[in-house]
Amino acid sequence: GLDELQPPTIIKQSMMEHIVDPKETMVIECEAKGTPHPIFSWRRNGKYFNVARDSQVSMRRRSGTLDIYARNNPEQYEAEYQCIASNEYGSAYTHKIRLLLYSKYRTPVWPREILEPVVVSAGMPLVLSCDPPPGPPKPETYWMSSSFPTMQSVQQDRRVSMGVNGDLYFSNVLVNDSTADYCCNARFPYKNIIQQKMPVVVKVLTTRTVAEAAPTWLSPKGSSSSIVALQGEELLLECIAAGMPAPHITWTKDGDNLPITSRIKVKNFNKMIQIPKASFEDAGEYSCTATNKIGYIQHTITVRVKAAPFWLEKPTDLILAPEESGRLVCRSDGAPRPTISWFINGEPIEAKPQPNRQCNASNQLGYLMANAFVNVLHATPRIIGARNELIKVIEGSRTFLDCRYFGSPVPELRWSKYGQGNLEGNRFKTHSNGTLEIKRIKVEDQGTYLCVISNIAGRDEDQVRVEVKEAITIVTRPQSMKVMRGSDVRLECGVKADITTPLTTTWVKNRKDVTFTWRLSNLVITGVNRDDEGNYTCVIKSELEQQSASAHLMVMDRPSPPTDLELSDPYERSVRLTWVPGDSNHSPITEYLVQYDDDDWLPGKWKNLSSYPGNLNSVVLHLSPFTYYEFRVIAINEIGGSRPSRPSKRFQSSGAPPDVIPKNVKGVGTWRNNMEISWEWNGPHLKYLVWWRRRDSREEWKNATTKWLKYYIYDADTFTPYEIKVQAVNEFGLGPESPVVIGYSGEDRKCPLAAPLNLRVSDIESTQVTIHWDTVARESIMGELKEYKVYYWRDSSQLRWLRVNRGLKSKVFPENDPEPSGVITGLIPYSNYKMYIVVANSRYEGPQSNHIYFSTPEGVPSAPKSFRIQQRHLDSIYVDWELPEEPNGIITGYTLKYQTVNATRGEELKTEDFPPNVTSFSIRRFDRYTRYRFSVVAHTRIGMGEWHTEESPHYTTERLLALMLCALCVSVYAQDQVDISTQGWFIGIMCAVALIVLILLVVCFIKRSRGGKYPVRDKKDISLEPVDDKDQEGSFDYREDEKGIQRAQPSVEAMMKRSYSDDSLVEYGDGGEIPFNEDGSFIGQYTGTRRDVRELDFGGGLELHSPMNTIYSLA
Repeated sequence: GLDELQPPTIIKQSMMEHIVDPKETMVIECEAKGTPHPIFSWRRNGKYFNVARDSQVSMRRRSGTLDIYARNNPEQYEAEYQCIASNEYGSAYTHKIRLLLYSKYRTPVWPREILEPVVVSAGMPLVLSCDPPPGPPKPETYWMSSSFPTMQSVQQDRRVSMGVNGDLYFSNVLVNDSTADYCCNARFPYKNIIQQKMPVVVKVLTTRTVAEAAPTWLSPKGSSSSIVALQGEELLLECIAAGMPAPHITWTKDGDNLPITSRIKVKNFNKMIQIPKASFEDAGEYSCTATNKIGYIQHTITVRVKAAPFWLEKPTDLILAPEESGRLVCRSDGAPRPTISWFINGEPIEAKPQPNRQCNASNQLGYLMANAFVNVLHATPRIIGARNELIKVIEGSRTFLDCRYFGSPVPELRWSKYGQGNLEGNRFKTHSNGTLEIKRIKVEDQGTYLCVISNIAGRDEDQVRVEVKEAITIVTRPQSMKVMRGSDVRLECGVKADITTPLTTTWVKNRKDVTFTWRLSNLVITGVNRDDEGNYTCVIKSELEQQSASAHLMVMDRPSPPTDLELSDPYERSVRLTWVPGDSNHSPITEYLVQYDDDDWLPGKWKNLSSYPGNLNSVVLHLSPFTYYEFRVIAINEIGGSRPSRPSKRFQSSGAPPDVIPKNVKGVGTWRNNMEISWEWNGPHLKYLVWWRRRDSREEWKNATTKWLKYYIYDADTFTPYEIKVQAVNEFGLGPESPVVIGYSGEDRKCPLAAPLNLRVSDIESTQVTIHWDTVARESIMGELKEYKVYYWRDSSQLRWLRVNRGLKSKVFPENDPEPSGVITGLIPYSNYKMYIVVANSRYEGPQSNHIYFSTPEGVPSAPKSFRIQQRHLDSIYVDWELPEEPNGIITGYTLKYQTVNATRGEELKTEDFPPNVTSFSIRRFDRYTRYRFSVVAHTRIGMGEWHTEESPHYTTERLLALMLCALCVSVYAQDQVDISTQGWFIGIMCAVALIVLILLVVCFIKRSRGGKYPVRDKKDISLEPVDDKDQEGSFDYREDEKGIQRAQPSVEAMMKRSYSDDSLVEYGDGGEIPFNEDGSFIGQYTGTRRDVRELDFGGGLELHSPMNTIYSLA
């Protein structure tokens, strides 16, 4: 079998350059595997190395790793080593390992020598050599300057720098370069040890003048040089020049500017180019130019890139059957191109063949070696891996059915499907490793597939069962939204998938799980806020695949408040305010509102100053002078305003003369010989200069200064006109004068002497009238004209029977023009009015004018009053009403509209019109649960008035019986009070009759409940199941006894009608109800007039009654 034949394979080896510390155990690694386990041997410098004979060297058990304990003369072990692992099936070789000793154990790093001082003239170049030991490994060098008692690194710049070789270069020497000693240091990274060279003293000779010098090269010398770089290794190009002043270095490549990329870096003040890993494209001519103000020089460095051998294709192991051909491929490249050599078990290929072969690729820069194993087998076919697998796949996907096998000679493989035979079509493809590929698999491809392998040594087979599932399809994808903060968001994710495949739905926000997982869930976010903003992904997972759909949720909100308020450019009346806008929160800022606080005593009372467009963040504010201010800014977008910003620093505007004219200046006499001059406040820290003089006189202006908002003039003539003006004053100067106004001194204690004449009316409408009058002479007013005042009252209605309120009303009209007029509103239509007018000064009213009379035309009436809805039968509703409280004309009729409360969309609104003497209506309802909405309105010849709307209550049988009995008793008692109030026996008889009726009703209840317990339904001939005696409202149905009950009792209203007098109280009152008489008993409702009896037929279902003699039925 395969396990019986395993030639050696190298699995671990040391690096080609292996640096070790001889003070410790030196280890050279070599590990290999094989069956049987390999035997290890070593070559040193190409010759057999007898490990057993060297007492300082040992080989580890079952390994080729060497441990060298070099106590004596460790340098003898510096050599080239190669490990060989062998068994009976072949040999495997490591690459050649060059063992290098750490440099500490070699000769001393730097000799302890006294270095002579270096003497150099100022302005001349200088090179201090370092000459670090070569290693290994190569040390890192740096320079230190020592000036007792401190030591610090040499500060490098364009003039002073360290070269790649470790030397310190001075483009020119300055006097202060001699203030310290210079010391080269080398750090060996293997052990992090630092060695120090003896310090060098630099003495600089000074001269009166330092001569300027053109650039010359310090490194490299001459005008050209060349460098060979190895591919993959670091490439350093250096140009260091001398000159006074220090030259500037520039670079070009192949005549063009040097391309600076992440792979090419310019360092050391442009003096060095570093390429960490050289490649063939880095080859070319690099030119460096050193320039100062005296001149320039150029140096060209030719770079050639070579490469040690590297693999293009390594040889791989071969397992062949007898008589089978095989091919070992060994491809490599390098610069120069390497030569390929083949070895078998370390011997040239001309020697006798063995299973293990080596490929060696080498050039003068290095070599490569690879091992390949050729095994010839004769084995029974065997399928490798899991058997009888179940594979679930997605419809339409590319499916691979594995059938990895082994056998020698190579077995023949054949795939088939149970029930179908061999597979045909270009969707099926069998790969060389036995895998069957099915492209765009379909549901009909589901089934069991059989893999059969066979050769001359035998046969093997395996079957794979395939289930094809419907792919997940997201049919409803979440939609990106832009919503306002606080609203609710619903993200939907509808999925179509195979019903036999369990699914999970996960919502992810910004790559983090948001909420629970379940099948086909939607995500609902209530009251979104700014934290809810982000990308939401609906992830649908099954055991076979995963689908996702994403949407972006953007939350619009009020802006964030502005920040960093700054004040600048202060002037007397302005300052510039600048702020940093806050986040607009996805709704553009349309406006900024600037507020201010200027209250020293009560800070925090913010007032609006002005608004600015949303694209500004720096504005000039116009202020009042000599005032302390604080400012804040509010940003506004479509959603609303932001929180206010933090207040600005407190700011005081500088002082200036007032620039605002005092407003509302007036002069009014408060006593017969004085005048009060007043005005409005117009700024802080102000005084006021008040000017006055008699009008139409030649006297000079008089003035006075005050800090108050009033000034009094005494010893003035009675009711004399004065010219008045006021101006604001502060410590910075005078403000502008106000316009001259006329004020009057005090009036005498007299009333006007004359009344307005020729009071008249025009444009009389139902609710308003226009009045006119002649003005009164000013000298007869005895003071300042204050107003004209009209007094009027409603004297009577044009309806003679209607009583009215004759309360006095008034309306004031200020002085307006030579032909004064005014409009009085709020009049009542169809009424008679009286009116007069007076004139008033500031103290008294004058005499009355002539009285005039006028009448208003008809208008529309108010709503009918005393609207009542009653149930006098189980199957009917009765409504009545009275005249409107304000008819506003002659009533010409009524309109009644009604409809069921819970009306369906198709049910029409019914309308009934009535003449003016009909004020009642009855309607038959289908069942006792039907409720109606009634609306009634009165008419005049002008039109309809105000509607009155009311709904019928819930009537039940018990409630109706109680009302009937109560009405019966009240009716009897009222009859007794009015007609036979002294006959107590009659009252007793009537109460006994009422009790007998109640007993009869109870008996009927019991009899009916025993006879049939059926609920009240619509009038349909259908059978009903027995139910409880009472319906949902607890009422009973006595419809079969209604007619008898109607004939048995007189109506309540009929009994009440006989009791009241035609001399109704309503005619003398306001038409309201009077519910009780003197001793508190209920006596019904008074009615104002006697009305006719009419009965109209409305299709049998409706009955129309006059309110006087309608016969009510007890129900």
